[in-house]
Amino acid sequence: MQFWTSLLLLAATAEAHYHFPRLIVKGQPDAADWTTVRQTKNYQTNAGVTSVSSPDMRCYQMKGGSQTAKVAAGEELGFVAASAVTHFGPVQFYMARVPDGADINTWEAAGNVWFKAGSISAVPPLGSGESTWPAYNKKSVSFTIPKATPSGKYLVRVESIALHQAQSVGGAQIYLSCAQVEVTDGGNGTPGPLVAFPGAYQASDPGLRWSYYPIPTSYTAPGPAVWTG
Repeated sequence: MQFWTSLLLLAATAEAHYHFPRLIVKGQPDAADWTTVRQTKNYQTNAGVTSVSSPDMRCYQMKGGSQTAKVAAGEELGFVAASAVTHFGPVQFYMARVPDGADINTWEAAGNVWFKAGSISAVPPLGSGESTWPAYNKKSVSFTIPKATPSGKYLVRVESIALHQAQSVGGAQIYLSCAQVEVTDGGNGTPGPLVAFPGAYQASDPGLRWSYYPIPTSYTAPGPAVWTG
């Protein structure tokens, strides 16, 4: 009986977690998982990253990509959440420009190369439900690529910071993926500030903590400000 109870608990835990296996371009999701999105280590378990100092904070990848999506600057870019964003917290989007001559399928995006391009954060009054967290329970999440983003190839990193167990340091769970994108019709902006993963967050950051009682009166997601161009 204990064996079956443990199996059911494990299955329920996995069901509550999620991953981001497909891009959405012009409203159309990829035809298959893990094509333009690099396959993550949690593709079967759905487990999140719990150490912000882990190299898994970069892309959580198990293997490189195989395809690159094209999207114009100023257009919306989305990710499918499988099966949904089932924990409350912010969802954020980072981009990193692939150097000329580098292979987008294998480039590691190490160092200060990431800028924040979008954020779906808390809407006051604060709580732990959908009215505070617009991405909560959504089957897809999206942002608009800033119009001033220069043309070129990029990794686009989505992260969902789950705060349901973040009452103490190290309790946040980060669910993330990296997609491979070529931005067209770009501008002449200089994206920044640039940060590294790992390195952009510290475990003690206020944005990685949550209190059910007392409920916070304000919330700021971790990381730099969104670059709007």
